[in-house]
Formats: sequence, structure tokens, C-alpha cells
Amino acid sequence: MPDARKKLVAGNWKMNGLAASAPEFVRIVGAYQGAMKSGVDLMVFPPFTLLTSFATATRGAGVGVGAQDCHAKASGAHTGDVSAEMIADAGGQAVIVGHSERRADHGETDADVCAKAEAARRAGLVAVVCVGETREQREAGDARKVVGGQLAGSLPDNADADHVVVAYEPVWAIGTGLTPTVDEVAEMHGFIRGELSNRFGPDGAAIRVLYGGSVKPDNAKELLAAADVDGALVGGASLKADDFLAIAKAAIR
Repeated sequence: MPDARKKLVAGNWKMNGLAASAPEFVRIVGAYQGAMKSGVDLMVFPPFTLLTSFATATRGAGVGVGAQDCHAKASGAHTGDVSAEMIADAGGQAVIVGHSERRADHGETDADVCAKAEAARRAGLVAVVCVGETREQREAGDARKVVGGQLAGSLPDNADADHVVVAYEPVWAIGTGLTPTVDEVAEMHGFIRGELSNRFGPDGAAIRVLYGGSVKPDNAKELLAAADVDGALVGGASLKADDFLAIAKAAIR
């Protein structure tokens, strides 16, 4: 089980990165091997095309590497899809499932996300399960209802800290430059923590809950110090080694 909810900073590269991007990742790995390694867990989710090379580059260095999605089935006639087993075979240790961009662009339901999280466990991967409300849902006062429903439908019944990380990403804050207040983040993370503890008991209390949504070096320290925030899922800022490392340093207590 992870150390007493040690902070985790994860970088989601989304559909960005070519072979020429490798030096940025190498810089991240090199810096992490210093003083940061004992204070924070670090993970990068590159596009599938870079997964194997990144996994090779970090071997023995302690930086985790994962994929941004997987299919629920282990194999089969699913052209263009990648299974959790394939991700593990390529050197991946984790996979993001249920990101709002997947839910919106590909119509993924909570049941789809749950099946993918179960597939991740089957393959020995950690599932980073994303939840979050839209601006309209928050303004209507439905943020807790939406996030609670996503948690109930997207998390497998056997979820625990060894196999699941939850990432709260308010959809309206992803890539927009808008960020909830620290109090709003703490309030939602407290709600999520309560939902996890109520459903899974001590296992739920140990699951790490990350915040994602326009996390940058200049707001990371404040956000990561909020109650029940166990780290960050970083988008655009994770593409630049200096910015990503600054966020990781901000997570160290």
C-alpha cells in the first residue's frame, strides 16, 4: 500500500509529444532522482507512441509511467484500441480512465470507466479514475450529486489504494486557466474522501485523491496544501520539465 497517502504528482501529456520530446522527460527523471524522490511520487502519462521508450528511460529511477486510456477487454477485434495487458507489456504501471475528455469526446459512461478500472487491476496496473462536474452542473448546485454519482458508478467494488487513485478535475477548469478557490477544492476533496471511506472503509480512507485543472507552478503550493488533496494531475504544465518539477517540489511537505 502507498505510504500514508504520500503526495503523487502525475503528468497527463494528452495528445502531445513526439520522439523529440524525450529530452524533457529525461530531465524530469534526472531531477527526480535527487532530493525529491523521498518526498513525492512522480508519474508521467505520455501518448501510446512514447510509452515503451519512456518506461525504458525511467527503469530503476522511480518515476512511474502510464497510459491515457485502455480497452476493457484483454484482446480481440477492437481495431485501434489498446488493452491494459498491452500497456503493462509495454512497461506501463498505470492508466488514466474516465478523463472528462474521454467521457465527452467518446461518450464513455460510468459503467465503461468501471470496466476499464477493473481491466487495469486485472493487468496489474493502477487505475487513475477521473471525476468532475461541468460549469453548468456546479452553477446549478449539482456538483456533489454529479461527482458522487461518478464515484459510485466508476469505481469497482474492490477499489483500494494499491489499485486505484481518484482524480478530481472540475471540467470547467481543465485547460481554461480558471481554477476553483482553495476552499472549493478542499470542500470537494473532503466530500470525495467521505464517499470513499463510507463505501470502502479503511481502504477508501487510504486511496489518494488528486486535484487536476489548470495546476501551474504559481498555484501548486496553495492547492496541494489544501485538506484531503493528495497530489495533482497536471495537464499542459507537465510538458515542460521545469514547470512540472516546480509543481512536484511544491508537493513536498
